[in-house]
Formats: sequence, structure tokens, C-alpha cells
Amino acid sequence: MPSLSETLAEVRRRIQQSSRRHLNEQNTKATLIEPVLRALGWDVEDIEEVQREFRVKKRDKPVDYGLLVLRTPRLFLEAKALGENLDDRRWANQIMGYASVAGVEWIVLTDGNEYRIYNTHAPVSVEEKLFRTVRVTDEDPLVLPTLELLAKDRMEENRIEILWRAQFVDRQVGSALEQLFSPDNDMLLVNYVSGKAKNLSANEIRASLGRCQVSLDFPVQVAAEAPSRAARKPRKPRAGRERAPVHHDVSLADLIQAGLLAPPVRIETKYKGVHLQARIGNDGQVEFRGESFDSLSMAAGAARATVIGLREDGRYPHTNGWTFWRMPGPDGKTAPVDVLRQRYLRQAESEAAG
Repeated sequence: MPSLSETLAEVRRRIQQSSRRHLNEQNTKATLIEPVLRALGWDVEDIEEVQREFRVKKRDKPVDYGLLVLRTPRLFLEAKALGENLDDRRWANQIMGYASVAGVEWIVLTDGNEYRIYNTHAPVSVEEKLFRTVRVTDEDPLVLPTLELLAKDRMEENRIEILWRAQFVDRQVGSALEQLFSPDNDMLLVNYVSGKAKNLSANEIRASLGRCQVSLDFPVQVAAEAPSRAARKPRKPRAGRERAPVHHDVSLADLIQAGLLAPPVRIETKYKGVHLQARIGNDGQVEFRGESFDSLSMAAGAARATVIGLREDGRYPHTNGWTFWRMPGPDGKTAPVDVLRQRYLRQAESEAAG
């Protein structure tokens, strides 16, 4: 399967060729959008992952693509014909309406070239819900890492949420700092400078601020790091303070120590028609085809690589091992190993609250 960078190069070529002829919406989906979804790890032929004309209820209006993780919609994508005016607020409002009904946080509006990503849950105006805009044909280093945030494994890990939160905070801080230089609010800054500088009158400081050209720059982050293991265990909240959320950086060793997992345990999955099997050892290591891995995700990446190959940088494909691997339950049916992790987190939250 072509990598995302290779796919984008081919999409750019097709967009350039399409300048000679009009691409309608259906051809835009088939030739520009669906190849990108495949390169992002979404199986567009599997209705448990990708559903076209997705509806929450039969009477609802459909969204072009519903992208699902564990049969739960996590991302909606609304497609328009190449060159369609995405500035028309009807399109963003329309797909946000769909997402609100379904409880989906992330939506994408695209014409196959331009991708606009929105956070529907943000308590701000529609314009401020826009997370990032990129164009495939632009020579912009942000195109590849931005689209990678929409990959199936990244959506499983919710890496986009970390970057969104940082950007949301930066916007609020930037707005507050800019207001300090507003003529209506400059006395806050004047008083501060007056306390630091000597022999300057308020009028002199105000005149100087009027000559000052301020430019605030918050560089766009292109990667979101997972929480550090040192921050994994929740702390008991101090009196009068709201309890902080529990981090989701949980290891197999944590589950074993908590008595939720009793190795050795056989885990398995069916990926693109291939049955894959591994084993969790007593030490929390995951064994796959004679090789030992420190985590479920590393073993899952190695397993996927046996089917689809390595990434172009020679590494295993990013994979959320918690949802990739399944294990047998008491009833004989298999369930994602993530079920145990969620149970561990609920217990940790309960202990932190107590």
C-alpha cells in the first residue's frame, strides 16, 4: 500500500490534471479523497470502519463519510467537488449539525485538495472551531503531519485533542495579551511599566506604547507527545480543588499488578483477512513470531507490518495495540484488551476520588 506522502504526490498530480476538466463530487471522492483515507489506515471497504452516507437514524440527513473506531463514529468527513467554495458557511454548519446529533467531536470539510478540520465540541463560534486548514497542492510542511492526525491509529489515541487544546489555549492567551495594548485597556500595561521604569510619566509610557509594534507568534505544533509515564498514577486532589483527569498511559505491568490480567495470555486479531496471534508473558512483554516487545502497540505495529509492510521511514506503522489486539473473555467471546485498561482507569479514578 502506498504511504501517505506517496499518495499525496499522486493526488497533487491528479489535481493538476483535473484543471483541464471538471471533477464532480463523486469523482472527487473516488480519485482524491478515498486514496488519502486508505493511506491513513482506514479500510474504506470495511463498513465497520468507513460508512458512506452515514446516518445516526434512518430519518437523519447523511454525512458523506463516517469513520468509526470499534463501531463508534469518531470522525465525520463531508466531501465537495474539487474547487467548490468551502467558505460557504452552509457546508460547515451542515456537517456540524450532523456531528452534534451523533456526538462526534471531529469533522473534516474537504474538496479533495483543501482540508478543513473542526472541533465541534469547542464552546466557541463556528469560525473559532476551525482547528487547521491545509491544501494538498501547497508546499507547506504542515500538510503531511496535519493529515496524519486523521489516521485511524491517531484517532484511536486522540492525539489531535492534545494539539487542539494547546492551540485553543494559545488563542486565548494571545487575545488577552493583545488587549493589553488596546487604548481602552492600556492602563494595566502603563501601570506595570511605571512600576518597573523610573522617572517616566503615564503619558510618556502611553505614547511609547503607541509607537510599539507588537507581534505575537505561537508556532504551530505538528506532533503530540503521549503523557510521560512519570505522570501516569493519579494523585489525590487537594481539598477545594477539582480532581484532575487520570492519564491514559497504562502498561500491561499495571494490569498484572492490579490483578486484572493473569498471564500468560493469548491475544489475537484478524487484520485485512489475516489472522494474527501473539502472547502476553508473565513479565508483561508481548511475544509475536519469536520477537519480544515492550508494549501491545509495538507488537501490533510489527503484526500490521507483516501484512502491509513497514512505513517509508523503515519503522512499524503506528498502531493502538489496546484496540488492535483482542483476548478471550469468560463467555468465550473475544474483546479488545482495552476493556481491561478502561477497568483499570475506572478503579484508579475511584481511588483518586476517595
